[in-house]
Amino acid sequence: MTVIALLSVAPVVEGSMSGEIAKAVEALEAYDVEYETNPMGTVIETDDIDELFAAAQAAHEAVDHDRVSTVLKIDDKRNRDTNAAAKVEAVEGHLGRAATNTDE
Repeated sequence: MTVIALLSVAPVVEGSMSGEIAKAVEALEAYDVEYETNPMGTVIETDDIDELFAAAQAAHEAVDHDRVSTVLKIDDKRNRDTNAAAKVEAVEGHLGRAATNTDE
């Protein structure tokens, strides 16, 4: 895959946003993307930049509030295929260990 992105979609509200964020994540299912949600956003991988933009728009529109904040950061590596896991593995190679310090 050549396009990797970090998508963060959230309503601007007080209290828990998890229900609305779940709607945004669920909207990604209609698109040809792979994704993994983490505490700060959702990493999306796809071969097609247009598919990424469509998926991000659907996630944004799935949040039903008067004000929605969306951030999309894209790594569009056009000269070779890569994926998110390979990017993490490269960092771990330099560290000589997993790139985490959690007890999991």
